Amino acid sequence: MPTKTATKPKKVIKRAVKPSAVAKAVADKKAPRVRVAAKKAAAPAQVDHKLRIRVRAYEHKILDLSVKQIMDTAARFDAVVVGPVPLPTEIKRWTVNRSTFVHKNAREQFEMRIHKRLIDIMNPSQKVIEALTNLNLPSGVTIDVKMV
Repeated sequence: MPTKTATKPKKVIKRAVKPSAVAKAVADKKAPRVRVAAKKAAAPAQVDHKLRIRVRAYEHKILDLSVKQIMDTAARFDAVVVGPVPLPTEIKRWTVNRSTFVHKNAREQFEMRIHKRLIDIMNPSQKVIEALTNLNLPSGVTIDVKMV
């Protein structure tokens, strides 16, 4: 039969807290915190329609230059421009055998990256649309223009 051992009571140590620290803690909790909703800015003028331009290219430097050219053209006619918004880069990958018949373990991997940007022009005037259609952009840059 196992014997019972007496357990000693644990000592509880109480520490004195400075009254000034307690007063500060109570003072901080006097006023409940209230979350104030931020005031929304006045809504901009009604957007009847907007010109949505999607620009795509294989090289990001050429893409950024052509986007800058579009932004400058729109700014010249005092158009409200939103963007450029970088869209996810589309990556196409291929893996091929280096040899035609043997050496299955020897392979090459290729990838093609398509960089994309999105530009919105709010309430474009006829002059802005005409100037954008007459732009001379570098080769390798494709543009999709939609009226939304």
